[in-house]
Amino acid sequence: MRSIRPSFSVRRGRGPRRSSPALAAVTLASALALTATACNGDDNAGGSPTASATVAGSGDGKIKIPDDLRKRLKDHGIDIDKWKNGAWKNWNKQDWLREANDFINPIIKGLWDPDRMRHANDPNKGVNDNDISGDQGVTDPTPQPVKARAVAPPYHTNAATSGKVFFDSPEGHMVCSGTVVEDPAHPGKSNLVWTAGHCVHAGKSGGWYRNMAFVPSYNNSGKPVAQLQHASRSEVAPYGVWWADAAKTSQQWIDQGGETGGNGASYDYAVIHVTPEQGNGGRSLEETVGGALPVNFNAPAVPKVKGITASGYPEAAPFDGQLLYQCTDKPGRLSLAQADPTMYRIGCTMTAGSSGGGWVETGSDGKPALVSNTSIGPVTSGWLAGPRFGSVAKGVYESVSKKFAGQ
Repeated sequence: MRSIRPSFSVRRGRGPRRSSPALAAVTLASALALTATACNGDDNAGGSPTASATVAGSGDGKIKIPDDLRKRLKDHGIDIDKWKNGAWKNWNKQDWLREANDFINPIIKGLWDPDRMRHANDPNKGVNDNDISGDQGVTDPTPQPVKARAVAPPYHTNAATSGKVFFDSPEGHMVCSGTVVEDPAHPGKSNLVWTAGHCVHAGKSGGWYRNMAFVPSYNNSGKPVAQLQHASRSEVAPYGVWWADAAKTSQQWIDQGGETGGNGASYDYAVIHVTPEQGNGGRSLEETVGGALPVNFNAPAVPKVKGITASGYPEAAPFDGQLLYQCTDKPGRLSLAQADPTMYRIGCTMTAGSSGGGWVETGSDGKPALVSNTSIGPVTSGWLAGPRFGSVAKGVYESVSKKFAGQ
């Protein structure tokens, strides 16, 4: 969450391109976080010359990217052939890719091993009372905390569309939550994941995060952290590791998103397109996990919503990030700026790490649909807030879908 954001963010120093007020390509993961935490993972993991790299989607272990993209990267001082050997660790602000057409996320096979996943943190700071004064727009009374309940394993059976989003930031290995969503261009064969904007892009002061990957049904059997110390990769990632080969967030998040407070929170969402790290027999992510959620871009007004269920992998105390949790509550309204859309807010004790996790509402037709994602929450936890999806969110979603429509 972000200031409440449960994950991280940082953005590159160059000014954002304003040609499209609604969209901007992004790489994966800047979860709004409750607390800023240093990364405890092994920063050398996967950085040795023995690690093999490939551009997402090429699948043969060799660097294959268009000449024009290679040239643009070199213009930024980036040699893609050195990326796999650890060049991605250079976070020089002047070279931090920020523009939509600079997005690149080469697969580094084996980088996200169990130990690296287990030590990924959620990097952002929490919201304070001044950020949510409620003197603008419409804000309902602060909801009573709703205790997060553990999802019964196996997660693939009880929450098949949920998973964790991993990425690297200047602070280290980071993590958010994400949801498999339908792709109108590929019915029944979606490779789209919904998460928070701060889980892919640092916002106003940074750029795209690196080494973004999605792990559906992370720790599917719900093993406690003590039992994960020596777990194999297939145990923590039974449905594989899926790397982002495209991502978008709102231009509003890129222009306004901050490390703390609610700046940009009303537009804090992102869609990533993924491809499997290893061969998957040609199956899509949706086919692999057995489902995908539809997205409702005509989000119902608060009085019409009986209840919303938020899912995520909280990692800040008292949680450890290894187990999937959910909260269900009737939402209230939260307004951070009169000019921005009012957000949903629910009582929930989930903490940082749950950022980007899906919010699901069951409509009058009895079918569940994604209506929001975790964006912010207070440093002390107790509630979460998420953006209501409208035309801007729909534009982000459709642009990613259309990019791969003919493939």
